[in-house]
Amino acid sequence: MSAKHPIIAVTGSSGAGTSTTTESFEQIFRSLGLSSAKVVGDSFHRYSRQEMDLEKRKARGNGTNISYFGDQANDFDALEKLFSDYSESGKGCMRRYLHTFDEAVPYNQMPGTFTPWEELGNNTDILFYEGLHGGVVTEKNDVASKVDLLIGMVPIVNLEWIQKIVRDTNSRGHSREAVTASIVRSMEDYISFITPQFSRTHVNFQRVPTVDTSNPFSAAVIPSLDESFVVIRFKDSENVDFPYYLSMIEGAFMSRVNTLVVPGGKMGLAMELILTPLIRQLMINREQANKQLDWMSDL
Repeated sequence: MSAKHPIIAVTGSSGAGTSTTTESFEQIFRSLGLSSAKVVGDSFHRYSRQEMDLEKRKARGNGTNISYFGDQANDFDALEKLFSDYSESGKGCMRRYLHTFDEAVPYNQMPGTFTPWEELGNNTDILFYEGLHGGVVTEKNDVASKVDLLIGMVPIVNLEWIQKIVRDTNSRGHSREAVTASIVRSMEDYISFITPQFSRTHVNFQRVPTVDTSNPFSAAVIPSLDESFVVIRFKDSENVDFPYYLSMIEGAFMSRVNTLVVPGGKMGLAMELILTPLIRQLMINREQANKQLDWMSDL
């Protein structure tokens, strides 16, 4: 962590509210006049798509499993180094994982491959990470300790499974049986590496459907935001202005002393209201740190 070069990490599975999250942060950064270095977690996968398919076949042949949730398929050393380097100097190296042909064509590469490593842009105010492992901790790595503001974006697990099944069958051509088998194989990594992160976050946004999701493996449609509530849990609620949020967000209520519940359609508004003052405080701390550094250099 560094007051001079702050890091924000949004951690959560694909489909947990990524588009709403990105739009909300872009709006906050614009309103505060901030320049951000954006890093996507897929960039720290260890293998290309073709290599990962090979590793999965090897694992099945050995009676083991490998998944993008776990340490075998991700380079936590490189992720932690980026966070450490940025917090110290405001610099670091990143690359991009190219998911689709549209993303790959400008680089003259194939989908499922990585771009070369490159330096982050200069003179950014903040590093913004979005991916699976912004708060991961293992025996070897402690990525969470490098983050100044850690945010969890997580649907309840049945909703997460529905999102994966619908996406992978409709968009990627997989069978329901294959997707279900993939969920089962990755469950140990999910429990070991993904779930614990949400106990380390400063704020959690958890989407809970208000429709029946009791059998996610038979669902054909993903519940919409308007068919959901968002449960917002604050790690430190002492300075949270709950009366203000309740007055600003129609339909909001408190379920615990540290928990606000808002209609799903209000998630973007809630994120902007809640996160803007937290990010503004990071910038105040940054300005004070720079002034102190200037003062010390004048001695």
